[in-house]
Amino acid sequence: MAYTVIDKPGEYFNTVLYTGTGSSLANTGVGFQPDWVWIKGRSGATEHVLTDSVRGVTKELSSNDTGAEETVAQGLTAFGTDGFTVGTDGSYNTGSATYTSWNWKAGTAFSNDASSTSVGSIDSAGSVNTDAGFSIISYTGTGSNGTIAHGLGSVPKMIIVKNRDGTQGWGVYHASLGNTKYLQLNASAAVGTASTFWNNTTPTSSVFSIGTSGWMNDSSNKYIAYIFSDVKGYQKSGSFIGNGNANGSYTHLGFSPAFLFLKNTADSGGNWQLFDNKRDPNNVANHRLFPSLSNAESTDADNNIDFLSNGFKMRTSNGDTNSNGVTFIYYAVASSPFVTSTGIPTTAR
Repeated sequence: MAYTVIDKPGEYFNTVLYTGTGSSLANTGVGFQPDWVWIKGRSGATEHVLTDSVRGVTKELSSNDTGAEETVAQGLTAFGTDGFTVGTDGSYNTGSATYTSWNWKAGTAFSNDASSTSVGSIDSAGSVNTDAGFSIISYTGTGSNGTIAHGLGSVPKMIIVKNRDGTQGWGVYHASLGNTKYLQLNASAAVGTASTFWNNTTPTSSVFSIGTSGWMNDSSNKYIAYIFSDVKGYQKSGSFIGNGNANGSYTHLGFSPAFLFLKNTADSGGNWQLFDNKRDPNNVANHRLFPSLSNAESTDADNNIDFLSNGFKMRTSNGDTNSNGVTFIYYAVASSPFVTSTGIPTTAR
């Protein structure tokens, strides 16, 4: 039997909580130099602010709006060997306000000249971690159907794309929905259908496909893509069917989740939701943040989720997280695998 090759998920993903000071603040304790940092204020209504090492420090995108990339001089100002530094902008560092940061490691430089390699039809570059199944890829749109190298060597299960130069929304591909469907990270809208997003083509182990939508591929516009493949015992994208019952649906992951990202795909009012085991170190988890909303953190017993040793279980009848008969998609990252690469069971909650 094959087991995970990642015994320490915290070397590739970590949630770090902090309290703002209103002056330049170095946050450590991430455990690695992050390549993608997603920050959200917990105690107040602030933007979700996303910065990565490919676009560079101070370059901000916000998941709760459709704006083009901004340069925020007092945003995330440095990536450090064990964390990151933030300036005085209120979305990052208001005095006494509380924040969460989700941090991913890529770390290996990647570039592909499509005409030279014959891999894909559009040049791409970025940062890749094949062990963790995560890459950050930048490319420039052509306006024509195309394919883009992602560097993972495995088939992506979720892709999030934003036009850096335009005001189109955030397009999300999820393997559980198929290559004709898309979701909007910046909105609570139900799943949509359009060939112009993924060109009705499933990603391969070398490339993903894009159509002609401006969300994906306006000519001469710059884009950024966050790409995830499944890694046994470390991260997984999938789906479950809600049952509308407080003794809710159980989803097997093969690990205890550190981070859970989910969406009701059928209801136009079903917000994306973010849970993690740092804001909820003890079961049940119910501290929610919403990628499409600037709202402060919500704590609601009507949305309880059990983080178990090898998956998660809904403990609610609420439609946002467990609507009867509705398909929910998720992306989860491990706090610890159910077994190690040696086959030895872990001790996990």
